[in-house]
Amino acid sequence: MDFKLEIAKQLSVASELPVEEILFMLEVPANKEMGDFAFPCFKLAKTLRKAPPMIANDIKEKLVIGDAIREINVVGAYINFFVNQGNFTESVLTKVLAEGTAYGHSTLGAGKAVVVDYSSPNIAKPFHVGHLRSTVIGNAICKIHQALGYTVEGVNHLGDWGTQFGKLIVAYKLWGSKEAVETGGIQELMRIYVLFHDAAKEKDELNDEARGWFVKMQDGDEEALTLWKWFYDISIKEFDRVYEMLGVKFDAYTGESFYNDKMAPVVEELKEKNILKESEGAMIVDLEDKNMPPCLIIRKDGGTLYATRDITAALYRKKTYDFVKCIYLTALDQNLHFAQWFEVINRMGYDWYKDLVHVPFGLVSLESGKLSTRQGNVILMEDLLNQAIAETGKIIEEKNPNLENKEEIAKQVGIGAVIFNDLYNGRIKDVVFSWERMLNFDGETGPYVQYTHARACSILKKAGDVSFADVDYSLISDEASMDVCKLLADFPVKLEDAARKYEPSIVTRHMVAISQAFNKFYHDNPILNSEDDVKLARLAVVVATKTVLKEGLRILGINAPEQM
Repeated sequence: MDFKLEIAKQLSVASELPVEEILFMLEVPANKEMGDFAFPCFKLAKTLRKAPPMIANDIKEKLVIGDAIREINVVGAYINFFVNQGNFTESVLTKVLAEGTAYGHSTLGAGKAVVVDYSSPNIAKPFHVGHLRSTVIGNAICKIHQALGYTVEGVNHLGDWGTQFGKLIVAYKLWGSKEAVETGGIQELMRIYVLFHDAAKEKDELNDEARGWFVKMQDGDEEALTLWKWFYDISIKEFDRVYEMLGVKFDAYTGESFYNDKMAPVVEELKEKNILKESEGAMIVDLEDKNMPPCLIIRKDGGTLYATRDITAALYRKKTYDFVKCIYLTALDQNLHFAQWFEVINRMGYDWYKDLVHVPFGLVSLESGKLSTRQGNVILMEDLLNQAIAETGKIIEEKNPNLENKEEIAKQVGIGAVIFNDLYNGRIKDVVFSWERMLNFDGETGPYVQYTHARACSILKKAGDVSFADVDYSLISDEASMDVCKLLADFPVKLEDAARKYEPSIVTRHMVAISQAFNKFYHDNPILNSEDDVKLARLAVVVATKTVLKEGLRILGINAPEQM
């Protein structure tokens, strides 16, 4: 029996709200004396035109006490539910034990496709810390949707087209050499790119020359495309090394260049539908009636822009994947850009424009201050991850020098700490790196959750082979055990909520809550030294916790070591 679902079904009949909505509204009271679950009635006041406490009393009169619930009472605007504890722990633990790592998964998205456009670094520029948020948030959103049954297409929309490549070609011809680029890779490309920017401040004709090379690229000029492809291949090789460290895989690397031969028909369609107008030699979509600046489609020199490519990409993805949602992970400062071209799709007459979702996030910085990329002052992602591994290695050497596979575990914990630190924050908030906080084994961190998982693994290893065919779940009735079971029961709802809000921090924080509750359970209850029937029941709690922590970490893109 799913107790939360049983409560939600009863409340749905009594309140006429959908079951799904009630599941998200149900709360676990901080004060245990207020019940195991609570339903707030404030939201109903507007539609029912009654005071919330009156609504709560009216609804309570329609509810039935059965196998799931032993008591229902009203306190103010809240309806409080007290569950039958033995029945509750049995229903939660047997479900987790039976389903294993599939627990929490659903068929909610069966037969539906979701495209997630994330990471998307610029070719010929270093993969730096500023790319971390889009990469790890996007990866988690992919995995959350997959767990809910969606067919997910993870797309790396590489910044591999545009005037910056004209600038790079000019820079290479002025200050570069084949040998230096082959040896220095992206760092050398970045060096000459910075030189171009400095020189172009004094000589504006360099910008004209760069625009000319980009137009050549668009027109298929062999020399321009050969240089571009060379820069592309060097970049991908370095990017893949970082993605491998982060455990991130994409289904498609269809960057901006992929759409170069697909834009002309889209521009033609915009013209045919009388959406384009000329302005100072350029072609724009006027969005003044939406209080937005015009959306620039074709520059006066004939060059295309981000919006042209994004509109083309959206049309291609709809045709190719027939998505129910196309999600774009970018920084908050790109809100206007997405609002503009989403509106262009709307004006083209495509009602699926409402399925285009921009998911913005805040900035990332170090304790020493903001990141700067324009002048080449970047913190490379690879360097940051290696530093995290090295710092973790020092901690392991100090705390557990005889640990087996300590290099591999240092890698899993160090990189996991970086990912977890990012995903623990609400995505719209700015993230600050603090090594001390991030690598803390006792705080609300990745290492803390991983350590809790390893602790559960250690208990089970000591317990040996155990069969859970005949467990007396009525023996699990203490407060600490109930707290763990309530949080385990909530895991499926948290996954759905995270998908609905595009917010991986809901899962991340839930992993911390489960870890904290489990460590209190471990502290309060002897496990291996208790009587056989009690030991078996408590080991069921340990297995269920280990299972959910491992799966939760996997969904966040983090490994769960069995020893630390």
